[in-house]
Amino acid sequence: MTQKVAVLGTGKIGEALLSGMIRAGWAPTDLLVTARRQERAEELRTRYGVTPVSNAEAAKTADTLILTVKPQDMGTLLDELAPHVPADRLVISGAAGIPTAFFEERLAPGTPVVRVMTNTPALVDEAMSVISAGSHASEADLAHAEEIFGAVGKTLRVPESQQDACTALSGSGPAYFFYLVEAMTDAGILLGLPRDKAHDLIVQSAIGAATMLRDSGEHPVKLRENVTSPAGTTINAIRELENHGVRAALIAALEAARDRSRELASGKKD
Repeated sequence: MTQKVAVLGTGKIGEALLSGMIRAGWAPTDLLVTARRQERAEELRTRYGVTPVSNAEAAKTADTLILTVKPQDMGTLLDELAPHVPADRLVISGAAGIPTAFFEERLAPGTPVVRVMTNTPALVDEAMSVISAGSHASEADLAHAEEIFGAVGKTLRVPESQQDACTALSGSGPAYFFYLVEAMTDAGILLGLPRDKAHDLIVQSAIGAATMLRDSGEHPVKLRENVTSPAGTTINAIRELENHGVRAALIAALEAARDRSRELASGKKD
């Protein structure tokens, strides 16, 4: 792999992407990084053998720029990059809510932009990365983005109009599962279990359930029904979940996340 790739604003997700790419076969000498703090940049050099550079140098040198800064910092970064980014550079954005048009308006005419929404399981190579093309991105650009993000999990192409919904479902999705595990752990303690045992029971159950969802080919309703025997413990629990409106609450929560993604796109910060 001879193309140079730069990760700009290398936080946790950016670092996960770097380490995944190296495991997938990229040479560290072909990977550039930028970081706000010099000590962070040197830490990445020491850990992975990558090359720290300035944002301007990354724009001039790399064939692909992956922008992983926070959405509210993206405008400032683009102002810094724009004078240095030739129109043949592939720009990949990992910022929630920001459309490809935002980048195309600020970069050289014809610059290919790909929008990617990944999530924190990239840290364990189990990410779900959703990829959309800007108006100038080619099939080769999309394939290159898939190659990069495929190093840390699964990828899925969608029209950009569906990105806000995907952000709500998978971008924020891990937090919902962590929240559920937290609540179930508290329930286990209430039922008389030590916290560590409750945690182990729930985590392994979650791993097993997720594996069945992925590998069985069965609809989740069918899998749930297989656990739910007549007049048993599970159906009593399900009844309480329905009585408390858990399904409706989840739908409302995801709608709120989607709406916030749209607000970020419009520049609203608060």
